[in-house]
Amino acid sequence: MLEVPPFECLETPRLRLRRLHPEDAPALAQYRSLPEVARFQGWNSPYPEPKAMDLIDQMQNREPGQSGWFQFAVALGSEGTLIGDIGVHTFEERQAELGFTLSSQWWGKGYATEALEAVINYAFKTLQMHRLVAATDPRNLASQKVLERLGFRKEGHLIEAYFDGTHWLDECRYGLLAREWFEAHRTDL
Repeated sequence: MLEVPPFECLETPRLRLRRLHPEDAPALAQYRSLPEVARFQGWNSPYPEPKAMDLIDQMQNREPGQSGWFQFAVALGSEGTLIGDIGVHTFEERQAELGFTLSSQWWGKGYATEALEAVINYAFKTLQMHRLVAATDPRNLASQKVLERLGFRKEGHLIEAYFDGTHWLDECRYGLLAREWFEAHRTDL
C-alpha cells in the first residue's frame, strides 16, 4: 500500500481545499438543504445540521486514499467560507469515485472545475490512482459539462440504476485514466 502523508490542504488561485471542521456544519447543512442543490444528490432536502455534524465527525480520522469516502471542504481562499465539498470514494486498489457539491450561489463561476482539477491532480499524483470515475443524473447537464471539461469520457448511460427513496433513476457514468490526465496536461506520471 502506498504511504501518503496526512492530508493538510490543497490551494488553487481562488480556493482552499481542506478538511471539514465542526464550525462548517451550519454552512454544510444550509447549502445541502437547498432544493436545487439536493435535486440530483443522494440525500433529501432538508439536510439538518446534526446530519452535517455526523458527516464532519466521520471524516475526522479519515485520509484521502483510504478505502471508503473522504470529503474535502471547498472554501474560498481569502475568506475561508465553505462553498461546497468534494468526495473521493476509494473503492478498489488505485481506483476512486468523485462526487461534488457546490452551493448554488457559486454555480457558473468555474469553482467546481477549479476545485475538481486540484483533487484530480492530487488523486493521480499523490495518491497514485490509476482511474477515477464519476456518476451523474442524466438531467444534471451542468455537472456533465464540468466532467467533460476536465477530460472525463462518458462511458455509459445506465437505466434505472439507483433508487432515490422514491423512484428508480438513470445514471450517466464517466471515467478518466491517469495517463489520459497526464497526456492532456503534459506532465509526467
